[in-house]
Amino acid sequence: MSSNTNTQQRLPSSPAPRRRPGDAVKEFAASLGSKGYLLVVGAIVLIVGSAVSPYFFTSRNLVAVLITASVVSVLAVGQYLVIVTGGIDLSVGAVAALSSVAVGLTLQQGVPWPIALIVALLVAGFIGVFNGVMIVYGGVTPFIVTLAMMSLARGAAYVLQTGRQVPISNQGFLDAFVGDFGPLPAPIVIALVVTVLAALMMAQTRYGRRLYALGGNPEAARLSGLPVKRDVITAYFLSSLLAGLAGVMIAAQLTEGSAIIGDGYELNAIAAVVVGGASLFGGTGDPVSAVIGGLIIAVILNIMDLLGIQAQPQLIVKGAVILLAVLFTSGAGSRLPHAIRKLVFQRRYAALPATATKEER
Repeated sequence: MSSNTNTQQRLPSSPAPRRRPGDAVKEFAASLGSKGYLLVVGAIVLIVGSAVSPYFFTSRNLVAVLITASVVSVLAVGQYLVIVTGGIDLSVGAVAALSSVAVGLTLQQGVPWPIALIVALLVAGFIGVFNGVMIVYGGVTPFIVTLAMMSLARGAAYVLQTGRQVPISNQGFLDAFVGDFGPLPAPIVIALVVTVLAALMMAQTRYGRRLYALGGNPEAARLSGLPVKRDVITAYFLSSLLAGLAGVMIAAQLTEGSAIIGDGYELNAIAAVVVGGASLFGGTGDPVSAVIGGLIIAVILNIMDLLGIQAQPQLIVKGAVILLAVLFTSGAGSRLPHAIRKLVFQRRYAALPATATKEER
C-alpha cells in the first residue's frame, strides 16, 4: 500500500495547458456575460456617436433617442416572448397600425380614453390569440401565420380609416402617453414598466420557466406534461398585446391613428431581440437584453440621422446588424476564425507543386 503511495507521489504532474496571448481577453469577455457584451458594444456606439457629431450628447437628442427606443422596446419584449419559444411574429407592426386606428376611431366617438385604450388592446390581443390557435391547432408554421396576419391587419387598418388618417385630440389620452411622469417622459416610463414586468415574469414565475423549457426542447416539454399549447397561445397573445400598446404610443406621439404606422417595425423588434443575444431557435436570452439591443439599434440609427444618411442606406446597415447578430448568437461566429484559417491553409497547400517534398509542404 505504501509502495503504491510512494509511486503515485513520484509521478510527475501533468503540465499545465499552454496559454495563448488572447486567452486572458477571451476569459474576461466570457466573464462579462451576454449583458456585458451588450454594454461594451453600447459604450463603443456611444463613443462613435460623440465623435461624429457634437449634437449627439445633447439632452434634447438623447431624450429623442430614448423616446424612439421606447416603442421599439415594447415591441421587442413582446417579440422576445415569442422567439424564446422558437417562434416568430411578423405581424407586430401591422397590429400596431390597426390598434392606432382603433384607438383613434373610438376616441372620435367621445368614449373616455381608458375605454378606448382597452378597445385597442382587445383588438390586438384577439389577433395574438388567433395567431396562436392557428399555430397550435392548425399546424401552420409561425412564419406563415404571422406573415398572413401582417397583410390582414394592415388591410383592415386601411379599410377602417377610410382612406385618411384618424386625428386624435383627446387631451387626457395625449397627456397619458406623451406627457411627463415626474422627470421622465411617459413613453420611457411605459417601456421601463413593461421591461421590468417581463423580466420578473421570465425569471420568477413558472410561466417564464416553461417558456424557456419550451424553446429549449419542445418535445421534452410536451412529454413532461407542460401545457405547451396554452403557453404558445399566451406568448402570441402577449406579443400582439404589446404591439397594440406600441401602436397606441405611436398614435399619441403623432396625434393620429394611421394604417402606415409601424411599417417595418417588425424588423426592428426582431433585430433588437437577436442583437440582445437571443437565439432564433428559442430557449435563450432575456427581455432586458432585448431592450438593450433595441436601444443600441436606436442609437445607431440616430447617428446615421445626424450624419445625414438617407433611409435606404440605413436599411442596409440594419440588415447587416441583424445578420451579424444571428451569426454570432447561433454559434457560427465562434467557428468563423477557424474556418477562415482552414480555408487559407487549403489554398496554400493546393498552390504547392505536385512534386513538392513532404518537408516543403
